[in-house]
Amino acid sequence: MDSQNQQQQQPAEYFHIIVIGAGLSGINTGYRIQSELPECNYTILEGRHTMGGTWDLFRYPGVRSDSDLHTFGFSWRPWLGEKTIAGGELIRTYLRECAEAEGIDKKIRYRHKVISANWSSTEQLWNLDVDTESQTVKYQARFVIFCTGYYNYKEPLASDIPGLENFKGTLIRPQFWPEDMDYTGKKIVIIGSGATAVTLVPNLAKKASHVTMLQRSPTYILASPANDRVYALLRRLLPVRLAARITRIKFLVLPFCFFQFCRFFPGVAKSLMRAVSKAQLPSNVSVDPHFSPRYNPWEQRLCLSPDGDIYSALGNGTASVVTDTIKTVTATGIQTTGGKSLDADIIVLATGLKLQLAGGASINVDEKPVDIPSKYLWRGAMMQDIPNAAFIIGYTNAAWTLGADSTTLLLCRLFKQFNLKETTVVPRMSTDEAAQMKNFPILNLSSTYIQKANGILPKSGNKAPWLAKQNYFMDSWVGQWSDLRKGLQVFKSTKAN
Repeated sequence: MDSQNQQQQQPAEYFHIIVIGAGLSGINTGYRIQSELPECNYTILEGRHTMGGTWDLFRYPGVRSDSDLHTFGFSWRPWLGEKTIAGGELIRTYLRECAEAEGIDKKIRYRHKVISANWSSTEQLWNLDVDTESQTVKYQARFVIFCTGYYNYKEPLASDIPGLENFKGTLIRPQFWPEDMDYTGKKIVIIGSGATAVTLVPNLAKKASHVTMLQRSPTYILASPANDRVYALLRRLLPVRLAARITRIKFLVLPFCFFQFCRFFPGVAKSLMRAVSKAQLPSNVSVDPHFSPRYNPWEQRLCLSPDGDIYSALGNGTASVVTDTIKTVTATGIQTTGGKSLDADIIVLATGLKLQLAGGASINVDEKPVDIPSKYLWRGAMMQDIPNAAFIIGYTNAAWTLGADSTTLLLCRLFKQFNLKETTVVPRMSTDEAAQMKNFPILNLSSTYIQKANGILPKSGNKAPWLAKQNYFMDSWVGQWSDLRKGLQVFKSTKAN
């Protein structure tokens, strides 16, 4: 028997908790386990060679946060940088420093990609098959927390663009941006109007000959200072940590109030956003149709523009926007349905990301695959009929971290209340409850790439505890004070470790 087979037959390594993914959510979960559940041993399995998740993978020019860093940063280690909206390099440094300061980095096992996770009712354990590139190893855990987000990092979203195969120039997808890409003096067309496109336009325009954002429909773009004036003032008057704490409260409250305003007064919010965009635009760019979305604010995620950089690029002539559909892609550019001809050396497909759950790992209960789209999420965290497993999903209407942390704190309370080292919990929905439940997507946005994922992700309902998470203050209250038994089957494990 060869050495690889011998290694594969070694006993599985056991942990109370296994965290899958060493991105922002995984690092935060590691901290919460250490601080709230010190009696539990855990590890973090990361498929890539380094921590950071999205922020290490995405390297396109100008990649940055699309929310303020005060709420994007961890509550247990405030963001102390001067910038309120920061680039990917600063975020990667911040995440690494946070992990190292708390010893979380020592818990991470790199190049450990979870291929499958199977719950055994006989053993009352999760059995994980993990690819370490050199071999497949096995792990066991009482509880598994998936901190893998919902993006497919390896496969792009299929783009149904006529004639794309005709293009003779360079075709780029932002998530696979080439490290050696030189776009100096090039004509670039970016297809898309979401956060990635809004980020790329002003950053590519600094070196390119010209950048055109070709959008089928516009999005709401909100100019926001890269350096918050209130925070800058507080830093001069107060200790920096206190200034950061106060600024975090500001960014918790004001965006929440604005989101609620948009929900309750959509017509007024739409007119307001239109007026703000019009005031930012140069005279040669009209607000209609380029900056007047058909939908209401927050039906799709708002895009941030630090210091209005995209408006500046449009104003100085280095960038332009075209609102039209594509008739065909030619060898040298794009012909639009409206008759425009857009020359391009480079076409960037910023058309959204392909979604998946659990990092692509197969999830099984007693060797039977789980039909994920048919399941509801309990408290936005645990999946119906799946024992001792959670899925960390952040907010779409606020900083991802806020939703991730509220979910993790809920799980810590669950561990404490039911002693999950010796207990199994399973979200259950009665037949009558299921018959009366209305279905809603867990990501309550109308973006095209999210709509395409309706048959991939689990769903939410219209009644507690199956509601989607989108209110940090309510979710925090629910996480700490709600009846955790509602919607849960709880029983003592006879095989507890």
